[in-house]
Amino acid sequence: MRSASDEWISGFLQISPIFEPLREAGKLFNNYNHWPDIENLNHLNTHPMGKIITKSGKSIRFVSQAKTNREFVQQYEPRIYLTGEIQTRAHNWHDLFNALVWVTCPRSKAALNQLHYHALLEEREHNQVTRSPLRDAATLIDESGVIVVSSNDYLIELLKNFAWKTLFWYQRAAVLAQMKFFLFGHGLYEKALHPYLGMTGKGLLFQVSEVFFNQRLINQIAMMDRWLEDYLTRECLTSADLVPVPVLGYPGWSPDNSDSSYYDNQRYFRPRKMKNTS
Repeated sequence: MRSASDEWISGFLQISPIFEPLREAGKLFNNYNHWPDIENLNHLNTHPMGKIITKSGKSIRFVSQAKTNREFVQQYEPRIYLTGEIQTRAHNWHDLFNALVWVTCPRSKAALNQLHYHALLEEREHNQVTRSPLRDAATLIDESGVIVVSSNDYLIELLKNFAWKTLFWYQRAAVLAQMKFFLFGHGLYEKALHPYLGMTGKGLLFQVSEVFFNQRLINQIAMMDRWLEDYLTRECLTSADLVPVPVLGYPGWSPDNSDSSYYDNQRYFRPRKMKNTS
């Protein structure tokens, strides 16, 4: 029996501005009243710059998920890196959003896959049972990443310091003009189908010029994709580099945040913890 969370939602990319980055990639599904199949997903791989490829030079292809295989080369990330095959479950929002992010941000998804693959090789070589800090950070970005761009240093400092009400309410006009959030994590996109108070992403911050906001969305996304690709080449990446972002605070991303009292909920908009200096 299929659960309610598996039910197809027609026009799902139009239900919230949160999904705006994926609309171009997912326009094929705008009029669907049923789940796309694997071949439908493979029709997405018609990127304007050519076929999407992994860092190993393999063209990506969505395939049905195989039974669990302990062999290293058949595991999820190694299989993508070595063959380009992305195992995908049918009637599954998590995997559908993963496909849409691959098409929207092919460079950074390929960089993440390469990072996972080499980290897994190293863990395997050293018989490491637990996931490395590098792969922890990569997983957080892949599942819950939010790319935050801003041309205003003050807004960036407010976000870093968890000054949420000042940022999202008192600086609301400036945020709309000079700061933009792009969801990247496919797990976070899945949550956005049924948003809830407490929904939080892991932010990566990029400073941009004012000119960025005058670009077409497709160009903004392409620029962001290149920046994230470059960022993911850092060998010292850890989860400490990521900033918690209460995404429903962004103006217009929740119907409730048009009231200033929305930002008084410190269970969601948590203040920065003060370090104990004693």
